Amino acid sequence: MEVRGYLLPDGLCYDRNHTWGRVEGDIVTVGLNDFAQKLAKDFVSVDLPIEGKQVTQGKAIASVESGKWVGRIYAIVSGEVVEVNEALEDEPTFLNTDPYGEGWVLKIRMENPDELSNLLQGEEAVRWLEEEIEKHA
Repeated sequence: MEVRGYLLPDGLCYDRNHTWGRVEGDIVTVGLNDFAQKLAKDFVSVDLPIEGKQVTQGKAIASVESGKWVGRIYAIVSGEVVEVNEALEDEPTFLNTDPYGEGWVLKIRMENPDELSNLLQGEEAVRWLEEEIEKHA
């Protein structure tokens, strides 16, 4: 789905820190949403966590830098980092060109599926994104 020019694909979970998650069994693929990447402009570097790291929902786990912005990527669920997108180290612009595909950041094996209820989906995610767009207009 598109919300005022920003992609917000159905079937994903979103948090208020502008990250998204794709849930496949107990693995959650995490990335930055389209709004965040457009706001930041072209990314120049990504600092990824190490595989095996334990992460906690809502805590910073990676950092990204663009020419005008330094930001954090937050864990949308608690668990263990089981894979990182090493391609981003050489091509951080994947975060811009394909934020929901090649621009994924990492995968977490979630410990507590109940944490998914803390995330936004569907119409709730749309309303939240519309509020974010208004804040930054």
